[in-house]
Formats: sequence, C-alpha cells, structure tokens
Amino acid sequence: MKKQCYIRGFGAFVPEKVLTNFDLEKMVDTSDEWIKTRTGIEQRHIVAEGQSTSDLTSQAAEVALADAKMNREELSHILVATCTPDAYCPNTACITEDKIGLKGRMALDLSAACSGFVYGLKLASSLVQTEEDANILLCGGETMSSRTNWEDRNTCVLFGDGAGAVIISATPTENSTAVVDVELSSDGSLRDLLTIRGGGSSLPYKVGQTVPDEHFIMMQGREVFKHAVRSMVGVCKDLMERNGLTPDDIDMLIPHQANMRIIEAVGKKLTIATERVFVNVDKVGNTSAASIPIALGQAKADGLLEPGKNILLTTFGGGFTWGAALLRT
Repeated sequence: MKKQCYIRGFGAFVPEKVLTNFDLEKMVDTSDEWIKTRTGIEQRHIVAEGQSTSDLTSQAAEVALADAKMNREELSHILVATCTPDAYCPNTACITEDKIGLKGRMALDLSAACSGFVYGLKLASSLVQTEEDANILLCGGETMSSRTNWEDRNTCVLFGDGAGAVIISATPTENSTAVVDVELSSDGSLRDLLTIRGGGSSLPYKVGQTVPDEHFIMMQGREVFKHAVRSMVGVCKDLMERNGLTPDDIDMLIPHQANMRIIEAVGKKLTIATERVFVNVDKVGNTSAASIPIALGQAKADGLLEPGKNILLTTFGGGFTWGAALLRT
C-alpha cells in the first residue's frame, strides 16, 4: 500500500439468544465434551426469528461510530463482508445504510466467506488512497444459522451469528490504529471443499422445489483444516518478512476463530506464544466474516489495544480465500 490508513472506531454485536453445547445435545447426536474436545466451542449466539444480517451490522456500526466519536453523516462508504446476506438483491450494505439513517453513500457487499473482512480492509485502504476525505464503515456480519444444517453434527456445532465493524479514515486521530499492510490470496481450484451452493446460478431452485442439502454449509473438514493452517501461516510469514518483523515483534495474533485446533496450530507454527493469541471462539463460535471484527471489537472493549502494539490478523475461508493484515496501535 502507498500509505497507511487508520481505524478510528471498533464495534461488535452478537444476538441475545445463546445456544450452548448442552442445547445441541437435545438437537443432534453430539455432546458437550465431543464439541469442546474437537472445536473448543462452548456456546454460540443465534439470531431471533426475523432478525437478519443487516440488523447485526447496523448495531455493530452504531458501536463503532460511538467509539470513533463520529457523526454518521461523516461516513462516505458502507462496505459489508458477508456470505449470508439479507438477500441476493438488494445488497446488505444498502440495507445497513438505511438502518443507520443514511442514504447516498457508496454501498457494496464483499463475498469472500470467512476472509471477507480482511479483504474489506484492503479495499477500504485502496479507497482511501484516492479519496483522502473518505470515512469508510467496514462491517463483517453473518447469520450463519440461516445456512446451517441442524441435522449435520459435523457442521452445526461450529457456527454462530454476529457482526463487527470498524471505521477507516485517511488521517489518524488520538488512539487510532494504523492499517500498515494487507496481503490476500485465493485458490478457486479447491472451491468444492467448503460450499453453500444451493440457490446460486450453478444450482438454481425451481418454484415448489424442496430445499436441498446444498442450501446449507457443506465442508470436508480434514482437508479444510490442512489448507487453512498452511495458508494462514504462509501469508503471515510473508507479511512479517515484508515489514521487517519477526514473531517476537507481534504483540497479539488475532486469527479467524474457526476452531481451537486451527487457532492453536497456527500460533504454534508461527512460534507466537499462547498468551499472545486472541481467542473468543469458545463463546461465539465460528462467525465467518464477522469473526475478526468481533474479536477486534472485544479486544478494544477489554483494553487490549494499547498504544504501540503490533497486531497481526489472519484468516481463511471458502473459495478458498485467505489473507493477513498488520495493524499498529
């Protein structure tokens, strides 16, 4: 990137309803011990009836605006990363814009599955290069429960709903966080290992058709695990090397909260000590594109984003897509 941009505000929001592992025991052939041993997840938040992704992103946006001490009228762009939009059309960014009381902004959805928010950081950074007065609302929001097969015990235990948001500007303010660098990658040849295909143009529905399994998340877990760890570790090493950093220079690693096995494997291979790896997957599950911005919002609320820290973000999602970002508080 030609120059740094800055995060002025952080926000996170999760629905009120909590679905515990013990609740899942009543729904599918599983157990609290089985889930925690394999994923590290104890609970996840699930939307209420009628609650959509835009309800979550608009709430997270309000928190980010308050944190930035910014008037909503100052926003110039609305970006929403999601793979569970309110609808195919209109996009969720437009609906989010309306729900926070705005109109007339550029409003765009990004689809890169769990990597969507980090992809959005790159896009927001690029927009700031050409529009120095831009104030960009970037949200990652998901209602993964709407695309979860609650009869598939291998996937239904993983996912939760929620949203996170940041506000990105060209100029720093007191206690703002610099977006120093972002690196992204993808491999479409591996697309069939993690999918939500039903309803797309390659697998369209017909009126009156029973909803097929392809409407829901389908994943080859072992293969996804292998590629996720390898890709996140590789992109983090590339990013650190490009910026003259070693693992010892990283004050906090915030990986995509997919499951504890992936989080632990990435931290270990990067030789970043456990106490410097942020984890909240136990309380929120895998929230896909909302994962990293929720973690950032929680870290800010918990006072963990102290000045002078190097924060490394890394993610991996369907596509396959993956990436990493370096922040400096």
